[in-house]
Amino acid sequence: MNLSIIILTWNSKSFLQECLASIENNVSLTDYEVIVIDNKSNDGTKEFLQALPKGGRIRVVYNQMNLGVAPARNQGLAVALGRYILILDVDTIVHKHAVEILIEFMEAHRETGLCGPRLVGIDGELQFSCRKFPNVLSKLYRQLPEKWQSHFLKDEELRDWNHDCLRNVGYVIGACQLIRRQALNQVGLLDGNMFYGVEEIDLCLRLWKSGWKVAYNPQAVVTHIQQRLGKKSLFNQFKLQHAKSLIIYFWKHRYLWKPPNIEHLQQLKTVGSLDEDRK
Repeated sequence: MNLSIIILTWNSKSFLQECLASIENNVSLTDYEVIVIDNKSNDGTKEFLQALPKGGRIRVVYNQMNLGVAPARNQGLAVALGRYILILDVDTIVHKHAVEILIEFMEAHRETGLCGPRLVGIDGELQFSCRKFPNVLSKLYRQLPEKWQSHFLKDEELRDWNHDCLRNVGYVIGACQLIRRQALNQVGLLDGNMFYGVEEIDLCLRLWKSGWKVAYNPQAVVTHIQQRLGKKSLFNQFKLQHAKSLIIYFWKHRYLWKPPNIEHLQQLKTVGSLDEDRK
């Protein structure tokens, strides 16, 4: 099978319906599967999924509790059959040919382990989804009002770059990531200790450290509505879990202030040492 699409959902029935419809209408591949992980929704999502036609391309995993992001997505990754795996947030809408463009890019760039598309809001406005690796200070800046974030995070979010051309980047956010199965087999699944957030940054950094590249391809476009569970209150379970994930991330990669850059990471592995693995 060429492609597995993994969608995690929790009380997001309307988003899920629109996301699945966009895949059905805008993905022209025939050899793909969709794996939906339901984190114990109670908004009618389960009933909607159970009513879908049997024997189709959609498989569903029903959890008895909310396992969080990384553990639940790992359930999908563990059973996915595709050579490529597309992780999609439930609040995304896939544009026509976006998936095919990402796969074609990966086929032509065998050194790339993960690629992300151009993400836009529901109004079509660009989202700064490809970034340099964060540090502790930049994560604190994300708690500021949006107008201040745009100033302090300008460099990390590559805001001075027009986002119109292909580029290797530190990471792309987890709303839409196409992952090469071969690369995932090498570096392992998402960190299951990360309940909410940072798991996609950790994966990208592990890929870079293992000699794979992470790329941004603006020719593929996906709408991201940005359902932000962690912003409903100053302190809630999602923010606490996100803070825990950050502690795990910075401890694992042994830095706080000076983030790794991809130029240095590229020097850690030579292309020649990876040629046999990627044939």
